[in-house]
Amino acid sequence: MLILAIGDVIGKPGRQAVQKILPGLRQQYHLDMVIANSENAAGGMGLTYSTARELLEAGADILTSGNHIWNQKEIIPYLDSNLPIIRPLNYPPGVPGRGCLTQEHIVVVNLIGRTFIGNFDCPFRAMDTLLAGLSNKHTVIIVDFHAEATSEKVAMGRYLDGRVSAVVGTHTHVGTIDAKIFPKGTAHVTDIGMVGPETSIIGDDVESVMSRFLTAMPARLSVGTDTRIIFNSVLINIDDKSGQAISIERIDREVDIK
Repeated sequence: MLILAIGDVIGKPGRQAVQKILPGLRQQYHLDMVIANSENAAGGMGLTYSTARELLEAGADILTSGNHIWNQKEIIPYLDSNLPIIRPLNYPPGVPGRGCLTQEHIVVVNLIGRTFIGNFDCPFRAMDTLLAGLSNKHTVIIVDFHAEATSEKVAMGRYLDGRVSAVVGTHTHVGTIDAKIFPKGTAHVTDIGMVGPETSIIGDDVESVMSRFLTAMPARLSVGTDTRIIFNSVLINIDDKSGQAISIERIDREVDIK
C-alpha cells in the first residue's frame, strides 16, 4: 500500500503546485491514498471551503491541519460535515470537528504538539486513548503530528513505534532528511516540509518576515510571490496486513506556475 503525505500547502501558489504535480504522482506511483496538510492553504493562513475543494479535486483524499485551522471562520461548520478534513485530535472536548478519519480501513490521525506552540491536551495520552478504542481491523494508521519542536516530533515517533504505521511531522515548513523506519516498523520523518514559493521564508514574503526580525515590530505577512514552487512530500510503503512500514522516501519536486 502506497501513501503520499504532502507538507503544509501555502496559499494559492501551493494549491496551484498541487494541481500541477499531484495527478502525475498519483499515476506514476499508483497511490492508494494522498494526505495533505491544508491549514495554510487559504492566503497562507487557514482553510476555506473553496480552497479545500481545490485540493480534494486535485487528488488529495484527506486534509489535515493544525493551529491555523480556525483562522478562516467559514471552514468551521464544514469540520463536522462529510468533507474529509480533520483538526488536531488533542483539542479539548467539545471543539468542532474530528481528530481522525477512516477511509478504506486506513486511519488518519492529526495531532498538535505543545512545546513552543500552545497549550493543548497531551498528544501522547490522546493517542493512547484513541488506539485503545480502535478495532483490530484498523492496521494501517497514519499520524500527522503538527508540532514545532523536533525533539517532540521524534519522541512521538518513538512513542508510537510499532503501534502505528507512520508518524509524519508538519508545521515548520522545512523538510528534514531523517526519514527512516523505526525498529518496530513505524515510518517517521520529523518534518515533511511545504508546498510553497522557493524564494520565501517558510512560504511567506521575504521582506515582511525580515522586517519583523530587524525591527521587532508587527508586520503583516503575505505569501511569497515567486513562481518557482517547491513541493515536499514523503512516500510511505506499508504492508496492509501487518500495518508495518516497508519504506519511506522523500518525494521533492519543483514546478513553475507561470
